[in-house]
Amino acid sequence: MTTSQILQNQREYFLTGETKNIKFRKRQLKNLRKAILDNEQNIYNALKTDLGKTEIESYMCEFALVINEIDYMLKHIKSFSKPKRVHTEIANFPAKAYTLPSPKGNVLIMSPWNYPFMLTMEPLVDAIAAGNTAIVKPSAYSKATSQLIFDIISKTFEPKYIASILGGREANQDLLTLKFDHIFFTGSKAVGHEVLKSAEKNMTTVTLELGGKSPCIVDKSAKIPLSAKRIVFGKFMNVGQTCVAPDYILVHESVKDKLLNELVLQIKRQYGENPLDDENYGKIISEKHFDKLISLLEGQNIYYGGKSNRQTLKIEPTIVVDPKLDSPIMTEEIFGPIIPVVTYSTYEEALEIIRRNDTPLATYIFSQNKNTINFFENSVQFGGGCINDTIMHLTTPRLAFGGVGESGMGAYHGKRGFDTFSHHKSIINKSTKMDVPLRYRPHSKFKKKMIKKFL
Repeated sequence: MTTSQILQNQREYFLTGETKNIKFRKRQLKNLRKAILDNEQNIYNALKTDLGKTEIESYMCEFALVINEIDYMLKHIKSFSKPKRVHTEIANFPAKAYTLPSPKGNVLIMSPWNYPFMLTMEPLVDAIAAGNTAIVKPSAYSKATSQLIFDIISKTFEPKYIASILGGREANQDLLTLKFDHIFFTGSKAVGHEVLKSAEKNMTTVTLELGGKSPCIVDKSAKIPLSAKRIVFGKFMNVGQTCVAPDYILVHESVKDKLLNELVLQIKRQYGENPLDDENYGKIISEKHFDKLISLLEGQNIYYGGKSNRQTLKIEPTIVVDPKLDSPIMTEEIFGPIIPVVTYSTYEEALEIIRRNDTPLATYIFSQNKNTINFFENSVQFGGGCINDTIMHLTTPRLAFGGVGESGMGAYHGKRGFDTFSHHKSIINKSTKMDVPLRYRPHSKFKKKMIKKFL
C-alpha cells in the first residue's frame, strides 16, 4: 500500500469520528503502553545497537519518559478534552463562551536518530491523546530502533489509524508531498527548512523541534565542583548527541582554571580513564557524523581528551579551550562529545558571544547570584533551560519543551503536547430565551448611546 493510500484511509477513518471518543483514546494509549512494556528489553537492545546506550541510560532518557507521558495523558486526557468556559462580555448577554479542543486530524510525525524511541513515541502519545490519526516516520540512521518502532506500531494499531513508514530521504520527500493536517518534525535545521517549505504549499501547520548552539554560562559565584558534575552529565550523555546538550561553556575568567580541573575530574569519575575501551560508552551514529566531529577538532587547543576510534565510531569526552569564535566549532552545532570552553569578563561580553549565533534551543546558567541569573534569563532568547543544572527541564510533562526562532517553533510535553495536536474552537452559545435588540438596525439615538456605553 502506498503512503498516499494509507493517508487516504486514515482521512476516511478520522471522518467517522471514532478517534474523538475519550474512551477510545484511553484504550489506544493503554494498548501502546502494554506494547512498550512487552518490548522493554528489545528497546534496550535496539538502542544499544544503534547508539551504544546502556540499559540504565536508555531507561532514564527514553523508555521511562515515554511511559511517564502515557501515564500523564491517561490521568489528564478527560480534563484536557473538556470545553473551557471563558468570560462572556455583556455585549453577548445572554450567552456563554467557551473553547472546545478538537483534534487537528491526520498528522505526520518525523523523528530523529539521537533519541529515536523517545522522540518518536512522545509526540505520538500526544497525538493519540488529542484524537488524531498519525503516520510515523522514524529516522533511517537508527535502523534497529526504527524497525522496532515499525513492528510495535504495526502490531498494536490498524494502519487506517496509526501507521509507520520506513526509509530514507526518498520516503521523507514522498511524505512531504502529501497534505496532512499537521506535521511534527524533530531534527536538523536544514531539514526543518525543507519541511516548512513543503508544509507551506499545503497550508499545513507545523511543529519544528530543531537545535542550535546552547550556551552553558558559569559565573564566578557558581559552585564549581557541582557545576562541573552536572555539566559533564548533560554534555556527554548519549556521547553529546543531544539537541539540548550544552554546546559550549562560557566561564568567568576568574574561575576558568578551577572549572577546567573539575571538568576533567568529573569526566574521569563518570567515564573512567579510558572510555574508548569501555563497552558501555556510547558511539557516534554514523561514519559521516564521526568524520564531521573529527574535522571540528582540527587546529583546536585540546585541553583534555581528543582520542578517537573510527572503527568503533567512538570519540572520548573532549575539552577544547579558547577556540576562535569564527571557527566551525563555535559556529556549528557540535552534536558530539566535544565541549569548547570560552572565557568572559562581563555580562555584556558573554551576551555578545551568545548572540553571534542563532537563537539557542537551551541555555544553562550556573550561578548563586540573582543578578546574574536575572540578566541572562531576560537577555538571552532561548527555548528552555535550567538554573544550576543541565537538560533536566525535559523530564517533566508539566513543562513544555520547544524552541524559538531558529531553534524551532511550537512545543510539546503534557498539556502543551495535547494542545499542539489540537485546534481549540472558539464558540459563543447564545440563548434563545431573549434577544437584546440594541445591535439591530435601525439605530436610534438611544441605541447608539447604549452601544457606546456597553461596547
